[in-house]
Amino acid sequence: MEDLGGIKNFPIYMGCVEHPREKDIFRDLEWHISPHNGLLQLKKLIPLDILYAGNNHSGAVGDVWMKHHKAFASFISKYNPKTILEIGGAHGILSMLYQNSNKDTSWTIIEPDPIPVDGVKANFIKGFFNEKFTLEEKVDAIVHSHVFEHIYEPKMFIEHISNSLDNGKYLLFSVPNMKEMLANKYTNCINFEHTIFLTEPYIEFLLSQNKFKILKREYFLKDHSIFYACERDDTLLQTNLPSNLYEANIKLYLEYIDYHKNLIDRLNAKIAKFDSRKELYLFGAHIFSQYLIASGLDTNRIKCVLDNDVAKQGKRLYGTGLQVASPKILSNKEDPLVILKAGAYNEEIKNDILGNINQNTVFLD
Repeated sequence: MEDLGGIKNFPIYMGCVEHPREKDIFRDLEWHISPHNGLLQLKKLIPLDILYAGNNHSGAVGDVWMKHHKAFASFISKYNPKTILEIGGAHGILSMLYQNSNKDTSWTIIEPDPIPVDGVKANFIKGFFNEKFTLEEKVDAIVHSHVFEHIYEPKMFIEHISNSLDNGKYLLFSVPNMKEMLANKYTNCINFEHTIFLTEPYIEFLLSQNKFKILKREYFLKDHSIFYACERDDTLLQTNLPSNLYEANIKLYLEYIDYHKNLIDRLNAKIAKFDSRKELYLFGAHIFSQYLIASGLDTNRIKCVLDNDVAKQGKRLYGTGLQVASPKILSNKEDPLVILKAGAYNEEIKNDILGNINQNTVFLD
């Protein structure tokens, strides 16, 4: 593996907490790449019981996420499965949307930390989908949404799914469009939770290795997610990886690093020039803000972190000394300044603040 460097002393948890700052854990966020197949990976994995010690489920807040869940539920409906096992369903929103339109469906979720929202009818199993887990009854489809990129052993994961399904049954899943995300310099692409740059060539290679024929691939927004519909097929032959992935991936990564170095220099220069009476805020109590801060963003002028998730408000952003508040606090501010680098969610956030909270807000990006 070829070392690519990274950021020293990065907070391991992408969420908000109430415990003292001294209890936060930091590790080096460093990457390396295979010259053989171009696979970009985190050098040192964080033990799962430490990484996910706090509750950090995404996908429950925001218009973009709800549109994603509705689109993916509709995508699943095309294959009309009647018995479904979902891996890592967390809040159960996907199952609720699907079962509202497919009332005769049996849906089971295996999830180590279930937090079902009101209205979920799915059956929850508290646990992990690993080699120790076996299905009591066969299902028509196994489903997962934004789970694959969190798996430490993706080859074993797909192999276990394949062994759990009969020939002709379906694997239906959604993954982040990581190639577009890294190309667009989104900081929620690769991190302590997304430890492998899991782009389409690698996904499709793993699928073919484990007898999954791709029936359909569909994109949700240009820079958000990819939906896959696959059928278990014992006759399928294995495909090979393209030969140019090393060159393509290292180029994307180095451009991503250079972009953020220049961004931090630019933001810090702007902050230094602003009138000291201007109030400055940072949006996103998540990896978006943590990455900027760990990269050297000057936080001395930042009053707090803004986030729409009420479960984060009133808490502290892990790895920082910044408290979290609702963006509604901007409503009575005069021309507030907000640093906004939230990837695919930028426009949703910006439109909400300008349209519903304070039309005079000035965004820095």
